Amino acid sequence: MKKGEIYEGIIEKVEFPNKGFVWVDDQKVIVKNGIPGQKVRFMINKKRSGRAEGRLLEVLEKSPLETREPACQEFPACGGCMYQTMSYEAQKDMKEHQVRELLDGAVRESLAKIGKNGDGTEEAEAADRLYHWDGIYGSPIEFGYRNKMEFSFGDEYKDGPLSLGLHKKGSTYDILNTDDCKLVHPDMTKILVCVREFFLERNASFYKKLQHVGYLRHLLLRRGVTSGEILVHVVTTTQEEYDLEPLKEQLLALPLEGKIVGIMHILNDSLSDVVQSDETKILYGKDYFYEELLGLKFKISTFSFFQPNSLAAEILYSKVREYVGDTRDKVVFDLYSGTGTIAQLAASVASEVIGVEIVEDAVKAARENAALNGISNCRFIAGDVLKVLDDVPEKPDMIILDPPRDGVHPKALPKILAYGVDQIVYISCKVTSLVRDLPAFYEAGYEMTHACAVDQFCQGVHVETVVLLSQHRDKSTCLDERGSRQIEMQASQLASLLAQKPDDTIEIDLDLDELDATSAELKATYQEIKDYVLKEFGLKVSSLYISQIKRKCGIEVGENYNLPKSENARVPQCPKEKEDAIKAALKYYAMI
Repeated sequence: MKKGEIYEGIIEKVEFPNKGFVWVDDQKVIVKNGIPGQKVRFMINKKRSGRAEGRLLEVLEKSPLETREPACQEFPACGGCMYQTMSYEAQKDMKEHQVRELLDGAVRESLAKIGKNGDGTEEAEAADRLYHWDGIYGSPIEFGYRNKMEFSFGDEYKDGPLSLGLHKKGSTYDILNTDDCKLVHPDMTKILVCVREFFLERNASFYKKLQHVGYLRHLLLRRGVTSGEILVHVVTTTQEEYDLEPLKEQLLALPLEGKIVGIMHILNDSLSDVVQSDETKILYGKDYFYEELLGLKFKISTFSFFQPNSLAAEILYSKVREYVGDTRDKVVFDLYSGTGTIAQLAASVASEVIGVEIVEDAVKAARENAALNGISNCRFIAGDVLKVLDDVPEKPDMIILDPPRDGVHPKALPKILAYGVDQIVYISCKVTSLVRDLPAFYEAGYEMTHACAVDQFCQGVHVETVVLLSQHRDKSTCLDERGSRQIEMQASQLASLLAQKPDDTIEIDLDLDELDATSAELKATYQEIKDYVLKEFGLKVSSLYISQIKRKCGIEVGENYNLPKSENARVPQCPKEKEDAIKAALKYYAMI
């Protein structure tokens, strides 16, 4: 099997989030973006160390799970809704199986580490016995559920007419006209068509990432599900100028079910392909709207974080509140608190809730929302969880964790566990990060007692997972036994070492976890970052520049890596253009 070769096969299973497995002559090949049971044609695009990956070229035969026609006319070219030919029940069943398989494996691994259920069969039984699976909860609506969408300007093919929509599956540059997108409310697609036609008539250019030229970048839309209020954001560079007053009038004249309450023109001249603002001009109305969730009111502005599926978020937070239980007279820590939604839900009977969030704008929004809802026992702190916990004098009675996709920072986890609270609720938008962290909880004396999944992303590959972690009753015994075993093992290793002859070979087992590498450090190599920057921006960057920007972004590199050998040595500093490109690569690899 070599790179570039084309094969056919059946996708036997799909693991979270979208890793399909095809067997070719006893060789397992990972093929993404498929459905179990499909017969597919694929090309090998990666082959190393016995591991092979293939790029899906064509679906030759449908899966038995595909029982309905696609709802969207852009399927399957657009990769946003790859499961829409499956019934929603089948989607939920598959996601539930994916999450349970990962959690069961993590429980077995955790039990093995603390020395319980050494026999493999007993472990398999124990995983099902030691925690209660509460099932998977679906979204109340299957289509039109997204309250936020970022559309991109571009062309569907090289030098084609202006398009506005979503990326073609597997393509960095081709943009499909997604006038029929089923993930959003019809109000949003009407606005999309209006904006595209306006700029098509004026022959406006779109921003080309490699050449850094062009005007149109993104269309960011937000719509309140309960209020129907809509924010429209047209994101452009400053390289051209157009009178947007006619666009404002056309948008306000659209026959919408909801109501446009704000139209913004965002100026963004950065090199990175993300929606950000150098300057925001309000063309109409205001730059925020209100949404209600479980009886609380939230102010949502352009860049505020808010769960993308408001109705499913109510189910998610209801399960979190159920797992949190009685917080009467308790101090609750809500770590990675975002805009404070969970903190405010927990505050009704708690003595105090302290939220910690690194994004300052989110903390500002959390404080405003708490005041809006008349909640006075919530305190929000802006800063990194890793550092802030050292300066908070209060001790929690309960902890809620809702970390970003990469999970809890490996250096923050010991600090969190050191509080020794009776219960921790962990909400994860990426279950593989959760199962990576689980063994540490078990080693600290916790066990997973309840777990469930909430599907906020119908037709897509992702799913939320919520678990309740409770202290073992025999925590001290568990830790003492583990400590004794470690001492015995170290003594045995020392005896073996002393018995070695001078010419003997000593075999060493190295656990990568002991290297204390952060998840960001494991994301992408320096060469991968260089390749991305060259491909996307046409710039060559050095390892020195990459390490400088990593340090700026708070990513740990070797203590002396790329530092000058002498105190007075001149070190070239990364230019702004290359800094923006490197940051774009770090964002692409989810390192920042």
